[in-house]
Amino acid sequence: MAKKSVARFRCADCGYVSLTQVGRCPGCGEWGTMTEETPLEAARGGIVQASRASAISSVDVLPEARISSGIGELDRVLGGGWIPGGVVLLGGEPGVGKSTLLLQACACMARAGRRVLYISGEESAGQLAMRGRRLGISERNVDLLCEPDLPSMLETARGYEFLVIDSVQSFRMDEGSGWAGSPGQVRAVASRAAEAAKSVGIPTVMVGHITKQGQIAGPKTLEHMVDVVLLFSGERTSRHRLLRAEKNRYGSTDELGIFEMTEQGLSPVVDPSRLYWSASDQSASGVAIGVTLEGSRPLLAEVQALSCATPFPYPKRTARGIEVNRLQLLLAVLERRCGIFSRSCDVYVNVAGGMAIQDPAADLAICAALASSLRDSPAACDTCFIGEVGLAGEVRPASQVHLRMREAARLGFGRAVVSSFNLPDASGIEIMGVSAISQMLEIIK
Repeated sequence: MAKKSVARFRCADCGYVSLTQVGRCPGCGEWGTMTEETPLEAARGGIVQASRASAISSVDVLPEARISSGIGELDRVLGGGWIPGGVVLLGGEPGVGKSTLLLQACACMARAGRRVLYISGEESAGQLAMRGRRLGISERNVDLLCEPDLPSMLETARGYEFLVIDSVQSFRMDEGSGWAGSPGQVRAVASRAAEAAKSVGIPTVMVGHITKQGQIAGPKTLEHMVDVVLLFSGERTSRHRLLRAEKNRYGSTDELGIFEMTEQGLSPVVDPSRLYWSASDQSASGVAIGVTLEGSRPLLAEVQALSCATPFPYPKRTARGIEVNRLQLLLAVLERRCGIFSRSCDVYVNVAGGMAIQDPAADLAICAALASSLRDSPAACDTCFIGEVGLAGEVRPASQVHLRMREAARLGFGRAVVSSFNLPDASGIEIMGVSAISQMLEIIK
């Protein structure tokens, strides 16, 4: 008698397997993520033909064909444009401008003669048309489809050259379990959309919601099912929006796209370096300029430090734009290697413009700002700092220094303090090489 297969339940987020149905996953503690699955029984009595492996050198590779979105900043993050059959997941907080960005991309592609279909499960056709008119979009090649039946809409999309699904959490498939937006349904909808996109070679963008933790809602497998994951973010008090790639099978994940929200929609920022730099002609203590790198784009970062005496035994360490642990590490290096003490001072560090710095080459600028504030000695306003600082106080070289130097020279800086281990060739700017931060402190005296 054949053995009956036993059903089991697997968590869509962490993969925990349970033989009994539970509402809350014992592994990760999430609710509603346990979905039923039936283990496949091994084939009995049949002859299985072994698959033949192919050498990587013998596999035919088609030339990469990119389709421009018509928006330069979006193409930069994508790696050059959309890929036929590629599936992109765009996530962001409500109201950040995801639908606006995609509507503008649809309009640009329609002007290039491509047929575009925008499928919405959250808004009606009238709402989308109203937004499109407000943005000045009136192209005939942009079609809207707002129905709850996703499979039939995907069949309709076979005659188009670009597809947008807004959003993946608003549709429901019969083969999936749970309600719309549940892990099982999100996985089923994304799987059907990805299958349809790859079968006919249509670039497809799926819009995803964001949780309170800043992650894309739904099972983590959703991000593995797509080719590109983009995150669109921005502060509510700022008009600027940042587009980053968390995953990109067709390009780099280091690129950054910067947009400005205006009455006419999102417009790319032409000169992003000036967003984070005040270009002041007056020197002030605690201010230093660093040149960071976002992908292939150099950006100027204005680091501001403020120190003041405190009567309390535990001084404050507050940072915005850099990690607090990074601030504490650099303060320890300044104290141990240069004799600049901050034990009796509250120290505050801010990166102007709301910029978040991850580039280690900004360490030298942070140290210059801290030393300038603690000694109350301003650094020259025409000097920028590029280099990573180690625990021994050494200044390590930064990557792609020539790009950073070119950007600093373009914006009118006269001097650049860099690591002496790889002095670049640059014209129009004086290069000062240092091997330790103690030498850098002699320069800014």
